[in-house]
Amino acid sequence: MPISEADIEKHADDIKTLKAALNEVLFGKEELIDLVVTGLLARGHILLEGLPGLGKTELVKGLSKTLKLETKRIQFTPDLLPGDITGNPVLQETEKGREFVFQEGPLFANLVLADEINRASPKTQSALLEAMQEHRVTVLGETHQLPKPFYVLATQNPIELEGTYPLPEAQLDRFLFKLDVTRNSAETLEQIVKGREMGVEPEVKEVMTGETLQSMMDVVRKIYLPDVVANYIARLVDGTHTGQSKTAEGIKFGASPRAALGLASAAKARALIEGRVNASFEDVKLVAIPVLSHRIILEYNARIDGKTSRQVVEELIAEIPTQALDVPNTLKA
Repeated sequence: MPISEADIEKHADDIKTLKAALNEVLFGKEELIDLVVTGLLARGHILLEGLPGLGKTELVKGLSKTLKLETKRIQFTPDLLPGDITGNPVLQETEKGREFVFQEGPLFANLVLADEINRASPKTQSALLEAMQEHRVTVLGETHQLPKPFYVLATQNPIELEGTYPLPEAQLDRFLFKLDVTRNSAETLEQIVKGREMGVEPEVKEVMTGETLQSMMDVVRKIYLPDVVANYIARLVDGTHTGQSKTAEGIKFGASPRAALGLASAAKARALIEGRVNASFEDVKLVAIPVLSHRIILEYNARIDGKTSRQVVEELIAEIPTQALDVPNTLKA
């Protein structure tokens, strides 16, 4: 059934209330919060990167308080083992005698805060791969389904800091967005000093139930994706591969089909936030950097020249035309 403007309008207040609540948690980060809400509605996992003390963890904790979802936190450390995340079989007394019974780990929640994810070893990081893609975990050959919905919101420190391990490309690809949390302006710092106390968490009220969130996610799936926008997404992702665009000359490995699906979902979520029944070219452009930048691996020479994945995506957006000549324009007004 096609989406109607009434379906869009009934969630407008809920979205505004959610963003307003998060803006009370993290001052001066309206664009970041918009993207976090977009990723949430698109059913995607989100990776927040920034120096310690900038509010990454507080933002995720604030989000968990505003939503009526079961939330668990995992503090990643070098000695953390895969079983500490997924759970382990434990020998217990049962009606049939002593048997191994699976004890669920902290992954079994609706919203999982993976704090400082790149402080754990690659072996432990890889324990998240199946969970993030298939929403299940397999332990000793036995598969266990995770709750629905299931989100991983992870924080990480820049890799230059001591005691960190780079995330494998396969795991980075599971994150819909990678968002940079930058330092605050002097005006924002003044607001923080006046409104916060050391060691005291900000008060956050529950503003949305899990049923409301699920309803909004269902609406996002029904947002119309015009053929021309789908074609633009395909050409944008294809342009990240060698030989497909001028910009791709400095790219070693381009984005995957999962990136194209992520762009489509995020663009539709953006359309809902903006109160429209269809996704547009602008929606795709607004989410292209957080969707594509962490999925692009640059050549060594490009990195030596000071290029970043973000710059490459910006150049790609400028190079790839929105409208292909051989595709009929089906974009709704």
